[in-house]
Amino acid sequence: MGLLNICRIIPLVVAISAISAISVTAKEQLSSRECEDLGFTGLALCSDCNTFAEYVKNQELVSDCLKCCTEDSDDSMSKITYSGAILEVCMRKLVFYPEVVGFIEEEKDKFPTVKVQYVFSSPPKLIMLDDKGQQKETIRIDNWKREHMLQFIQEKVKPTSAKY
Repeated sequence: MGLLNICRIIPLVVAISAISAISVTAKEQLSSRECEDLGFTGLALCSDCNTFAEYVKNQELVSDCLKCCTEDSDDSMSKITYSGAILEVCMRKLVFYPEVVGFIEEEKDKFPTVKVQYVFSSPPKLIMLDDKGQQKETIRIDNWKREHMLQFIQEKVKPTSAKY
C-alpha cells in the first residue's frame, strides 16, 4: 500500500516542479537584443507563449519565449505609441515577402511617418521611433500579413508627421 501511494505522488511532484520551473523562468527577463538573437522579437505577449506551448512541445523554446514576453494587460502595450517607423528590408529578399511588397506598394503612402529603408541582407522589420527619431523597438515582420501590418501601424504609430 505504501509503494502504491508513492507511485501516485511521484508524477504529481514532477508536474509541480515543472510548473514551478515555468513560473520561475517567466519572471526572468532577457534583454531585447538577447531575445532577438533567439528569434523572439517584437511585442510578444506572454499569452502568445502559452499558445506557442500548446503547439511546440520543446520546453526550452517555451522557456525562452517566456523570458522575452510582456505580461498581458490593457495598460501595458495597448497605450504605447510611436512617432514614426522605418520598414527595413533587403531589396533582394523582397521576392520572398509578397505581403511586405504589397504593403509597400499599396498601403505605405497612407502613413507619412513610416519610411522604407533598404538594407542589404536585412530581414523585414519595423523599427519603431520616438519623438526624437530614436529607435525604441524593433519588430520582425517576416510572416506578417498585410492586414496585420496595417492594423499594427494604425494602432501604434501616431498619424502626425514626425520631426526627425
